[in-house]
Amino acid sequence: MNDQTPPPLPSWLSAQPGEPTLHGVNWAGLKTLYIKEVKRFFKVQMQTVWAPAVTTLLYLVIFTVALGGRGRTVLGVPFADFIAPGLIMMAMLQNAFANASFSLLVGKMQGTIVDYLMPPLSTGELIAGLVGASVTRAILVGFAVWIIMVPFPGVHVSVVHPLSVVWFGVMGSLMLAFLGLLTSIWADKFDHSAVVTNFVVAPLSLLSGTFYSVEQLAPAFRAVSHANPFFYVISGFRHGFLGEADSPIWIGATGLLLVNILLLGLCYALLRSGWKIKN
Repeated sequence: MNDQTPPPLPSWLSAQPGEPTLHGVNWAGLKTLYIKEVKRFFKVQMQTVWAPAVTTLLYLVIFTVALGGRGRTVLGVPFADFIAPGLIMMAMLQNAFANASFSLLVGKMQGTIVDYLMPPLSTGELIAGLVGASVTRAILVGFAVWIIMVPFPGVHVSVVHPLSVVWFGVMGSLMLAFLGLLTSIWADKFDHSAVVTNFVVAPLSLLSGTFYSVEQLAPAFRAVSHANPFFYVISGFRHGFLGEADSPIWIGATGLLLVNILLLGLCYALLRSGWKIKN
């Protein structure tokens, strides 16, 4: 009785109802999500791109005046040249996290999360769109900070090793984008996101060797610093500008790749399960 052949499809249908018609990667949908997320933060670029650049420049001015006097050098270079790359990377990390932790959280709070779940996008495509936009914002912020620092007197931010700048810039931005996405999945309100920002991202950023060389620390604190993944991001990114680093470059590059693979797998598992999103 159940072996009857299904009736022929109407001329206006190309497949049976409920049968997927998209195969492989939904490039059109992925592009649409990415552009939507980029436009969201770019419409308020004074707040999301240029304001962080100005704030970072103020950090440079304050710390240079307070700690960089009397020809102080770190790793054999002037103090201002030492902290400048770290400040660029720190701004990139914080903005990658801020962007990724916003979209899904706002969707859950406003009841518009269905706009992310209903389109024909796979879990991987959803992650790619959200994380890709966050990395784009981080790169724009980093470029804006660099542009402002170039004419700043007493600071030299010429690129010596472009590969280090690109690798550690992208790996660091990806790491914070994945962490921000995990935060937006877990959080139910902005207070939850602020907890991660204030008690995880900010401390790890400030204690990453941005304003000092970890070689100057006591052995116990040096060991703690080497357990901080932000340290390898800052150190590797600084190597791209100064040719000097506080840590072995290849260890940092490989370690960050493994951390990002782990975070990607965790994001994929949680989004696919629908934890705190569909439930």
